[in-house]
Amino acid sequence: MVPQSRGKMFLSEERGLAEQEWFRSYSIFNFGKYYNAHKTNFGALAVLNEDTVAGGKSMTMHVTKDADIVLIPTVGDIEYQDSRGNESVVQVGQAQLFSLAAGCSFTVSNPYPAELVSFLQLWLHPFAPLVSQSIQLFPFDMDAYTNSLVNIFHQIQHITSAGSTQYILSIGKFAGRQPAVYTLNDPQNGLFVFVIEGAFEVQYRLLHNGDGLALWDIDEVELEALSNDAVVLLLEVPCAPVH
Repeated sequence: MVPQSRGKMFLSEERGLAEQEWFRSYSIFNFGKYYNAHKTNFGALAVLNEDTVAGGKSMTMHVTKDADIVLIPTVGDIEYQDSRGNESVVQVGQAQLFSLAAGCSFTVSNPYPAELVSFLQLWLHPFAPLVSQSIQLFPFDMDAYTNSLVNIFHQIQHITSAGSTQYILSIGKFAGRQPAVYTLNDPQNGLFVFVIEGAFEVQYRLLHNGDGLALWDIDEVELEALSNDAVVLLLEVPCAPVH
C-alpha cells in the first residue's frame, strides 16, 4: 500500500483571479476580493500570488496585519518601494524578504516600457510580534545546481518571549524523472510546495503549473520531476493542520 501523508491540494484552476488591462494576479489563498472558505492560510503562510504587470505600470499593496513578505521575480526584474522610504531592484535569481507592520504599504513596478514582468509574492504572518522591519536580498542560482533543491534562505525570525517564527525557502530546477527528497528541519513545521514550471509528483500527488500542495505531520517529502526544466518552490513554515 502506498503510504499517505496528510495534505491538501490547491489547484491552479481554482485560484482567485484579479485582472485589469495592465495587470493579472492569481491567488492561491484568500486575497483582496477573492474569498473561498476552503482557501484559508496554511499556518504562517497567508498569501501566495502569481502576478504579471504590464510595461511601465505599478501595483500597490496595503498591509493590514504584520507580515513578512517575499518577492521572487520569474520574468524580468522589478522595482520595489515602500511607505517607509525604502527602495530596491529585485532581479531574476534573487528573492527579497522584508517585514512590514500593519498600516504600511509597498509598490512593485515594472521598469521596462513595453515588456511584461512576472513575480511571486508570499506573505507570512509571524507567530511572534515583529521585532524589526528589515529588508534582505538573497541571490540563488538554480542552473548551477540543476536536479537539486537550492536553499534561498534559512533563518529564524522574531525571537521573543512569546516564541519564534522560522521560515525556510528552497527552489529547484529539474530534468524529467529526476527525484529529490526534502527533510523538514522542525517536526512542528509544515511544507508548502508550489510548481512554477512543468509537472511534479510530490508525495504520490500530481502537480502541474500553478498547483500548490500543503503537507503537515510529516518528516520527509519525496518529489520527482515529470517534465524537463521543471521548477518547484518549497516553503517550510510553522503550521497547524488545514481543513
